[in-house]
Amino acid sequence: MKKLILSLILGAVLFTMGCKENQDRLVLLPVADDPTVSFKVVFNVGSQNDPAGKEGLAALTATLIAEGSTKKHTYEEVLALLYPMAADVSEQVDKEMTVFSGRTHKDNLDAFYGLLKEVVLEPAFAEVDFVRVKNDFQNYVRTTLRYSQDEELGKEALYEFIFAETPYEHNEEGYVKSLQAITVEDVREFYKKHYTRENVVVGLGGGFERPLADRAWKDFDTLPAGDASPVPAPVPGKIEGIQVKIIEKDVQSTAISFGFPIGVTRGSRDFYALAIATSWLGQHRTSFAHLYQVIREARGLNYGDYAYIEHFPMSHGASFPPPNVARRQPIFQVWLRPVPNETRVFAFRAALRELRDLVENGMTAEEFELTRKFLKGYTLHYAPTTMMKLGYAIDDRFYGIEEGHWLRFSRMLDELTREEVNAALRKHFNYENLKAVFITPDAEGLKSALVNNAPSPITYASEKPTEVIEEDKEISIYPIVVKPENVTIVKADEVFEG
Repeated sequence: MKKLILSLILGAVLFTMGCKENQDRLVLLPVADDPTVSFKVVFNVGSQNDPAGKEGLAALTATLIAEGSTKKHTYEEVLALLYPMAADVSEQVDKEMTVFSGRTHKDNLDAFYGLLKEVVLEPAFAEVDFVRVKNDFQNYVRTTLRYSQDEELGKEALYEFIFAETPYEHNEEGYVKSLQAITVEDVREFYKKHYTRENVVVGLGGGFERPLADRAWKDFDTLPAGDASPVPAPVPGKIEGIQVKIIEKDVQSTAISFGFPIGVTRGSRDFYALAIATSWLGQHRTSFAHLYQVIREARGLNYGDYAYIEHFPMSHGASFPPPNVARRQPIFQVWLRPVPNETRVFAFRAALRELRDLVENGMTAEEFELTRKFLKGYTLHYAPTTMMKLGYAIDDRFYGIEEGHWLRFSRMLDELTREEVNAALRKHFNYENLKAVFITPDAEGLKSALVNNAPSPITYASEKPTEVIEEDKEISIYPIVVKPENVTIVKADEVFEG
C-alpha cells in the first residue's frame, strides 16, 4: 500500500525539474520500470462552455480532433500510422474538462508523440469528418440514449433536472436540435477560442525522461494566447419537497435515479466522511452494500442498487470511476437499476426509507469499522495503471489536493470517527428535498400513486422469510409527499430534443 501511495504522491506533485514558470500546467508521474509512456493533454473546457443553442459543441469539437483528419494526414492515414504501434488517441469530455489520452511503448515514443501532437495541435476539421462525427452524435442522442440505455438516460435526465438553467444542465453530447444547428465553422471557432495555452495542462506518466517533458511543454506552449476566465460554478436551484420527472416509455422495467446537490468536493474532510457512508449504503457494483441487500438480495427486484457522491459516467459498464470528470458542484445520487414496473413505487419507497434511516440514525460502530476496513483495501484498486494514476494526479490539481487524493483518502480513513461521519450525514444529506427521475410506462398511473401516497404492496413468486414480509408492510406505506405540481411527464422521444 505504501508503495502505491508514494507513486500517487509523485503524480500529485507538480513538475519541478524545469520550466518552473509553467509548473502549474505540467504534471508528471515518472515510473522508472514502466516500459510505456502515458500522455494526457487536458484543456480546461467542457460542456459548460457550450454556447446557448449549440449544446454539444465542446464534445463534438474534441471528438472531431481525436477521430478526424489533421492538416497532414487523413483520419484513415492517422489510424494506419497508429496501428503498428498498437496505440490510439482517445478523447473524453465532461462539464469542465476535455482530455486527450494516449499510451505507447517506449520503442515507439518519438513516432507516437509526434502523431499525438499533430492530432491535437493541427486538426483539419475536414467537412467529411465533421458530417460523420455529427451524425454519430445525433444518432446517439436521438436513438441510443433514448431507447437503448435507460440507466444512463435516467442519470443524464437527473443531472438536467437538478441543474436546470445552469451551465451543467445539458448532457455533454447536446440536444437533437442544437446538434443540427452546429456547423464546422462553429467547431473551428470553438477550438480557436478555448484551445489556448492558458487552458492546457500536459501530463506524462511512465518510463519517460526529462527531455520529453521539456519538449512536450515547449510544443503545447505554442498554442495561441487566450482568455482563461473560468465559467462561474453552477448554482442549482433550491429543491423543496420531492420533485419527480417521469419519462414515459414502453419498457418492461423501470429505471429510477434520485438525488440532490451536496456542498462538498474531493479533498474536504466531510467528503471523505460522506464517502464512507455512501460506500456502506451503495458501493458501486458490490453485493454487500446495504441498498443491494435490501432491494436485490432480500427481494430480487433488480440487478443492483448503488449510491454516489461523485459523477460516475457509464457506470453500468465499469467497476471503478474514471478520472478527469472533476466537477465543482457534485450531487449525491442513488441509482436503482431497473425494477419490474409493478414494483417501481415500492422500490423507490424502500430506497428513501433506507436513506432516512441512515441520515437520522447514522452508521453503527460495526458498520463504520467494517466499511472503513473495506475501503482501505478497495481504494487501492481504483488506480491500477500509470494512465489512471496520471489522471488522478491531474484531478488533484483541479481540486487543489497537494498531498494527493488517494494519500489523503487513506489518511482520512485512519483519522475520521464515526461521530464525524454521522455529523456529515446530518449536515449534507436529506431525504425530504430531492429530485427523482423514472423511466417507465403509464406515467399518469405513477403520478397518481405518488401524489396520492397510495400504498404499494408487493407479492413474490416464491416464499420469503417472515421478517422480509413484515418489513414489506412498513415499506409499502412509507410516506411519500409529492405535490401534483412537482410532477413533470415527458415522452421519451421528447427528451434532449432541445
